[in-house]
Amino acid sequence: MKPRITVITLGVDDLERALQFYRDGLGFPTEGIVGKEFEHGAVAFFDLHSGLRLALWKREDIAYETKVAQTPASPTEFTIGHNVGSKKEVDLVMVQAKKAGATITDQAHDTFWGGYSGHFQDPDGHLWEVVWNPQWEIEE
Repeated sequence: MKPRITVITLGVDDLERALQFYRDGLGFPTEGIVGKEFEHGAVAFFDLHSGLRLALWKREDIAYETKVAQTPASPTEFTIGHNVGSKKEVDLVMVQAKKAGATITDQAHDTFWGGYSGHFQDPDGHLWEVVWNPQWEIEE
């Protein structure tokens, strides 16, 4: 398998609320919800960078499509890392996320490995890390 990940799909309970958080709160570009005409098909896509997309799809529809029983979610199953170019940018994104309705779980701080990061949860509990890593160059 070649590492060609092109879509990261987050299961959500309320698709409209999640759309509003990511589109209006965080400013992610999207055409909105598509596929409403199909049973279990409503989804919202967001263009991120380099061909990567974020998709929001109702948890119950993911369970239906994958034939996996829906179980209680745990926010510690994975995190999504959003890398930025400076400590100041970490702080700005954390403020933006909070204004959008995110729950700040870990205020931005200097890390043990020399970076700077903070964590927030979206309205469905997905955990995001906003991080500046002085070893990584960020492409705009």
